[in-house]
Amino acid sequence: MLRRAFDLLDAFDVEHPELSVRELALRSGVARSTTHRLAAELVEWGALERTDDGLRLGGKLFELGTLVPGHTTIREAATPFLHTLHEVTHLTANLAVRERNQIVYLEKISSRSLRVPHTRMGGRGTLHATALGKAILAYSDADPDALTPTLTPVTPRTITTVRALRIELARVRAARVAYDEEESQTGLFCVAAPVLDRSGSAIAAISVTGATALAQAQRFAPTVMAIAASLGAALRPRR
Repeated sequence: MLRRAFDLLDAFDVEHPELSVRELALRSGVARSTTHRLAAELVEWGALERTDDGLRLGGKLFELGTLVPGHTTIREAATPFLHTLHEVTHLTANLAVRERNQIVYLEKISSRSLRVPHTRMGGRGTLHATALGKAILAYSDADPDALTPTLTPVTPRTITTVRALRIELARVRAARVAYDEEESQTGLFCVAAPVLDRSGSAIAAISVTGATALAQAQRFAPTVMAIAASLGAALRPRR
């Protein structure tokens, strides 16, 4: 029953922030009678809220999310660095961590000039198609072969083979910076750098995103790398 409740919550996404009971049952695969009963319990607990047209995720979930210890620590430490990155570049600044074969955006400082729809806090992205994901992968012990089932194209420029991904990650390690050249969304570039712990493994990555060509994007790389290094130093415990 607990799994079915989670299935109901997981039915909501960016394109479907509000659902009727019927839609919720269809998207979750849970029987409509069970959906109706579980939804009522989730509303009472605060995980769901009623609207004029149906249901949406409730504030209780946000409250719990802010208590996740590792993510909260990184996000709190990174926020001033991201504001600096945004102010210097006038681009959208992002912070992400890895969760299995995806990245999760922990923070986003938006640029008013970025007109192309992009990511959101709490949203997810692919490891192989994002600069953030590649920056994290390049400085982790992950085996690219294990990602084979997930190397699906997001745009015509997405890396879709393990060989190409290995070559790309070697470039990232050599340069200490990763690029997304319209690989996750047409019309966007992204420049990312890993946030490293004392052992040199990536615990997160930060980036800037804009709508321009790679040649223009590359001039932001030194700034992103410098701020990522400063954030990594701030997160490391003092001896």
